[in-house]
Amino acid sequence: MASGNLLRKLIKTGVEGNFEAFRQASAEVIREEREKRHHLLANDLEKILYGRSSDTTPSQGTLVGRLPVDRERNLPLLRIKEPFRRLEDVVLSDENGSVLDELLQEHHRAEILRSYGLFPADRLLFCGPPGCGKTLTSEVIAAELSLPLAIVRIDSVISSFLGETAANLRKVFDFAAATPMVVLFDEFDALAKERSDEAEHGELKRVVNAFLQMLDDYEGKSILVAATNHETILDSAVWRRFDEVLVFELPNLEQIRRLLAIKLRGLRREFDSDETRIAGFFKGMSHADVERVLRRAAKDMVFSGNEFLTERHLQAAVQREDIRRARIKRR
Repeated sequence: MASGNLLRKLIKTGVEGNFEAFRQASAEVIREEREKRHHLLANDLEKILYGRSSDTTPSQGTLVGRLPVDRERNLPLLRIKEPFRRLEDVVLSDENGSVLDELLQEHHRAEILRSYGLFPADRLLFCGPPGCGKTLTSEVIAAELSLPLAIVRIDSVISSFLGETAANLRKVFDFAAATPMVVLFDEFDALAKERSDEAEHGELKRVVNAFLQMLDDYEGKSILVAATNHETILDSAVWRRFDEVLVFELPNLEQIRRLLAIKLRGLRREFDSDETRIAGFFKGMSHADVERVLRRAAKDMVFSGNEFLTERHLQAAVQREDIRRARIKRR
């Protein structure tokens, strides 16, 4: 909580109707809370103080009616998703958490940056193994900034017609430039594979060239997020086009403990989710693996007629997950 003097100053300026002084005092409160590492509270206060007006953010229904489509099959090039998961729903490394905090702060206070000729980061690259939070983090960014999440439909964008894939990409970029959103290019390596690969045909290389040019020229209202599980095959020229690169990795035991605390909220259980021994059951699993195991365990609890989740439920679900992963590796 902010200091007494700061609270007095905040209330006094508000009562007096001195809006500029009130904004300055509010900014001090936010800065103090951030210094105390109360990042969720600081982000919420920034959204209230500097946040976007709701009437400037398009509704999901409005966006769906205006989505660009490909000429070949008349399919929409993006899928709109209403984001609902927030910062408290994602577990990140300290480094990624700091980058995300800074990103949100930049966008909450974008007008201040622009007054100095600066702009918030709007091109992000997420890479790392599947199931480690790349898509979830994109949704969190959209939710925290009160923006829709638009997921690029790679199957619609890539066309068999010569030159049509680049044309579809142009439609996506033009739409993103005109409409504030978080735009997720999932499976990004399908559009930005290394051009020096002799096995690839000329059309793909032209697509990569076009995509890089569009990234260079982009000056729109949306945040562009590219996500890939195969960063090693990305074209070498891709990396410098992004303002921030976040590497997502398998969670360590501390992150697993935090993940268990989130996923087991409101579920009655006979064990403490913070125990290192419990977290050890999930060692080597991704975030998605952990969530899948917990869903199985919860279903087992329900079908067995128990009121409390037990270690037995967890262990049985973990064994099933180990079998599933072994089968996948053999394929």
